[in-house]
Amino acid sequence: MNIVVCVKRVPETADADVTIDRSGKDIEKAGLAFDLNEWDSYAIEEAIALKEKYGGTVTVLTLGGEESNETLRKCLAMGADEALRLTDPAFAGSDAFATARALAEAIRPIPYDLVLTGVQAEDDGYGQVGGVLAQLLGIPHASLVCRLEVQDRKVRAHRELEGGLEEVVEIDLPALLTIQTGINQPRYVSIMGIRKVAKKEIKVLGTKELHLEAAEVGLSGSDLQVEQLFLPPVGEGAQILEGNVEEVSLKVLDILKDKGGLS
Repeated sequence: MNIVVCVKRVPETADADVTIDRSGKDIEKAGLAFDLNEWDSYAIEEAIALKEKYGGTVTVLTLGGEESNETLRKCLAMGADEALRLTDPAFAGSDAFATARALAEAIRPIPYDLVLTGVQAEDDGYGQVGGVLAQLLGIPHASLVCRLEVQDRKVRAHRELEGGLEEVVEIDLPALLTIQTGINQPRYVSIMGIRKVAKKEIKVLGTKELHLEAAEVGLSGSDLQVEQLFLPPVGEGAQILEGNVEEVSLKVLDILKDKGGLS
């Protein structure tokens, strides 16, 4: 089984003081640590587990600059066989559609049975690239996959729905799945493992190699553009209600009436 996995290098902002840069359209990334997108780590682990079970190859690709090599080498150390990096000044500012277009052109020449992506990226949270990519490739897809089985050129995908519900769909291969966190336990990548793949070739492709015009990607090829980013305003502190259940309930009712929540 030949599998292609799309990954992304993202900044770690959970424990960082995030500020907006001078452009007002992005965050200040100087000093931030970067790593493989969390959802993508589950996707690459699932791909490697399928390769170990059924044989085949795992090809990992990303859209980004030379700094993304670190992310790709982490995937290679986990067990991926090949790595591709899509790099071109024309890609700057690409929205989900323009990103998917570049990824699609890179994937077309690769013999594949399955394409995996993470459900979403930690930095923008759009969750659109996987679905758009499937449409551009002309293959069926399932999103929010939390478990899967492959049998007889079909994939049985368990999808996570709202309210703790689960949907099971069966689709023909080739197909694309967006992988949800928790589907597996991504393997640990040691420094020694990364050193072993330090000299492994990472093929770099630009618009020329992908047979794309500059106007088809980047800001020119995007329908969505970021106009402004801003930090949410700091609100007032929470009000702590004290007393027994009856007293607290009456206070809640008074607050709701005062705020117009009850007539």
